[in-house]
Amino acid sequence: MVGDVLIGLLIVALFFAMPAWPYSTKWGYYPIGIIGSALVLMLILSLIGLV
Repeated sequence: MVGDVLIGLLIVALFFAMPAWPYSTKWGYYPIGIIGSALVLMLILSLIGLV
């Protein structure tokens, strides 16, 4: 249950971290990379059954 909620929150955060505004394009893909890495880690942990 907790793993599902965390995965959902990470997907929403991944959507909101996209550089869509002109001031955020200089950030590059750094925020998405961090959130995407956390999402992949959570997916792997939930598939293994640790979360």
